[in-house]
Amino acid sequence: MIEVPGGKVWYRKLGNGPGIPLLALHGGPGGTSCRFEVLAPLARERPIIFYDQLGSGRSDHPTDTSLWNVPRFVQEVDAVRKALKLDTLHLLGHSWGGALAAEYMIAAKPTGVVSVVFSSPLISTPRWIADADSLRAELPATIRAVLDAEEQKGTLDSPAYKAATDSFYARHVTRLPVPTEPRCAGVAGNDTIYQQMWGPTEFKSTGSLKTWTRAADMDDVLQPSLFIAGEFDEARPTTLEEFRRTMRNAQLVVIPGAAHAAMREKPTEYMAALRAFLAGVEGGAGK
Repeated sequence: MIEVPGGKVWYRKLGNGPGIPLLALHGGPGGTSCRFEVLAPLARERPIIFYDQLGSGRSDHPTDTSLWNVPRFVQEVDAVRKALKLDTLHLLGHSWGGALAAEYMIAAKPTGVVSVVFSSPLISTPRWIADADSLRAELPATIRAVLDAEEQKGTLDSPAYKAATDSFYARHVTRLPVPTEPRCAGVAGNDTIYQQMWGPTEFKSTGSLKTWTRAADMDDVLQPSLFIAGEFDEARPTTLEEFRRTMRNAQLVVIPGAAHAAMREKPTEYMAALRAFLAGVEGGAGK
């Protein structure tokens, strides 16, 4: 366990390869890192480190809700780095972890970060919701009608609303079958954090992140950067391409057929793209 502002967090390190370590930040807010086990093949080449953010999974679960804010999560990243002596590293953030990676790079301006991987990232909540509205408009009319009706009634916990929400998720979150993850058994996320910071669903933000954006600041990230997402991702590739264009040294890889869980839906393709990017950076091609 590692001491961070507000408590202690659980972490896991895979491998001791000679390459520069990769630190991975999970999604949510309020998710867990157990799904990063899919990165294990990279551990032959470099250490892979991930941790459950405070309040989630195997980390401490404090009840102080004032802890659930972006600056504290940024401090947490720095505390993990210092505790593990990660003076030099690659940084990967998935979904909300991508927002955390962006905030860390832009607000904290850390040294020693060799590259940044924005994996299906949240970069701007207003843009995310606009994209979600567009994707939602493509749902069958019957499903849209249920979503609209239940939202008007305020019954977002109804079985009908949950079923309609699952239809969106089946298209844009986890579209393809994913492998079983035994290490995730009994490792629970924290819905309180998700609700407080984000909201009730992936396509409706009512929490403290509702107006959060770093869209205008991405050019402050000078390190070689990789955007990677699924073809049908709720983090839309067309939007990520717009963010990429504002940066000096960034590229975009789209995983065909996959959605937001591309890392698990198409692990071979995802790993190949990630491996090539990291090798290119370390070989000088990304500079």
